[in-house]
Amino acid sequence: MELMATIADDLKLLGDKTRLTMLALLQQREWCVCEFVEIFNMSQPSISQHMRKLKTAHLVKEDRRGQWVYYSLNIKDKPHIQAVLSSLPAPADIVRKMGREESIVVCDPETSSCAL
Repeated sequence: MELMATIADDLKLLGDKTRLTMLALLQQREWCVCEFVEIFNMSQPSISQHMRKLKTAHLVKEDRRGQWVYYSLNIKDKPHIQAVLSSLPAPADIVRKMGREESIVVCDPETSSCAL
C-alpha cells in the first residue's frame, strides 16, 4: 500500500499544469531556474516553489552551479511518471504553444543576472 500512496502523491503533483509542463520540458534537457522564469513568465520564487515540491517528491534533481540552480529529471524508478510524460507533446511544441521561443539563457555569476 505504500507504493500506492507514493504513486497517488506523485500524480497529485502532476495535477498542476505548471509542474506537469516543467517535467515535460525536463525530458529534453536540464533547465536553469532563470530559464523557467523566462519561459513561464513567472517570478523566481514561484518557480522555486514548484521545483521544491518536485524535488521533495524526488521527481527532479538539483545541481547548484554558483548561485544558479539547474534541474533535471529523476524518474528512472518511476514508470508511472514516465508513462504520463510519454503521452505529452514534445518539449519544443510545448514551448511554442506557450508563445515562447526556446532560447539559451546565459547565467552570469558576476552580474547575478541572466540574459537571453
